[in-house]
This record gives sequence, C-alpha cells and structure tokens, in this order.
Amino acid sequence: MENDSWTVAGRTFNSRLIIGTGKYKTYEENAAAARASGAEIVTVAVRRVNLTDKSQPILTDFVSPKEFTYLPNTAGCFTADDALRTLRLAREAGGWSLVKLEVLSDQKTLYPDMEETLKATKILVSEGFDVMVYASDDPVYARKLEDAGAAAIMPLGGLIGSGLGIQNRINIRLIVEQTRVPVLVDAGVGTASDATIAMELGCDGVLMNTAIAEAKNPVLMASAMKHAVIAGREAYLAGRMGLKRYADPSSPLAGLI
Repeated sequence: MENDSWTVAGRTFNSRLIIGTGKYKTYEENAAAARASGAEIVTVAVRRVNLTDKSQPILTDFVSPKEFTYLPNTAGCFTADDALRTLRLAREAGGWSLVKLEVLSDQKTLYPDMEETLKATKILVSEGFDVMVYASDDPVYARKLEDAGAAAIMPLGGLIGSGLGIQNRINIRLIVEQTRVPVLVDAGVGTASDATIAMELGCDGVLMNTAIAEAKNPVLMASAMKHAVIAGREAYLAGRMGLKRYADPSSPLAGLI
C-alpha cells in the first residue's frame, strides 16, 4: 500500500482524502485538522476565503500552499459565467490551473446544474485549466464531462453539507466502472463509515468539508477520516467476499467426531 498513489492531471498524490477550508471555527483548527487528516490537497472557495486582506487572518498563513496543494473551487456560483470569472481570477491571483468546478442550481439543495456545469467545463478546458468537476451521480453526464476533457469526475454522495452519506451506491459504481479519469465522491459524507463505503465502491478518493469542520472534535474526526479512507481502499483492493443467501460455517463440517 505504500506505493498506492493516484494521479490527476499529471499530479501524483498519496493521500486519497481531500478536505475543505470552510466552516471551521478558526484557521488554526483548520490547519490542525488538515494535518491530522493526512490530506495533501485542500479546496479553497475563492469567493469566500480570505487570501488577500492582511488586516484579517489569512488562510495561507495557517494552511500553507507550500505544505498543501490548493484546489480553488467555485462554491457559491450559480451560472457558468460566474464560475468562469471566479476561476480566471484565481489563476491570475495564484497561478492555479488545477481547479474544482461546481455550478449550483438552487440554494435549498445546492444540487449541481449539469447543463451549466458541462458548458463551463468545455470552456475551461479550452483555456488550459485542469478541471475536477462536481457533478450529479448521473453516469450519462459523467461520460459527457469526461468527453469534454474533465480531469476528474466528482459525483455527489449526498447533498452538500447534509451528512446523509452515499445515497446511490449503484450509480457511483457505474460511474467508476465507465470512467478513465479519477472518480472522487464529493459531498454528503457525514462520518467515517461513509468515506469507507465510497472507497469500497472503487472511487479514487473522497472530498469532504462539513463532516470534519462541524464534528464536535474536528481534529479527531479528521484522523478518523484518514483511517476510514485507507481501510476502504484496502478493502476494495482485497476484494470482498461474495454475498450469500444462507449461512456458511467458518469451520468445515466434514470429518466431525
């Protein structure tokens, strides 16, 4: 397992857990959780996180871009145009080309608007971005995004911030089976077992924010998620036993005294 890395857009990582930088009580807590999680990538909501105002605490002073790979995202964008504008500014500000695209449909569900998402993906790819795309758990749209040049497909496990866990394992598995670029579950994870399930389905990784940030002990939960992702990945590689309708004794029944 020491060499069980994964690669996205030519960049190789050992940790399969990506965590966010929102909702934490302080940047110090965010940094401690990031280190406890073992994550190498952190997502940054360009429209919400302070990266420039030195009169206020700045994320980079605590979660350093020298220690973590920053993944700018378009949280809070509801049109392709807003998302495009946000990521173009991110590239100008920090030189980032590996980005996470999310174009949301409404405030209540924060469900992805797939038509706008696909439109933005095509334009960003044409402009040289490496785009990891937050998407619905729809295998058809997952294929369209891959064909459009997405660097990774990130189907939701459940609604953003809901903690409901993975609601449609069958679709996630279908996406994994058909997709040649990395697949990472994004959104819906509430606890460690949810992360394990995502990895057991064959996903390349898991992205989460609220599950750690809103835990009673975020740093301890971050550690739990680290181990959950590792356990799920090992279980997937090991190959689980087949399901059976009836009992099968662990010890042979033949030759009993």
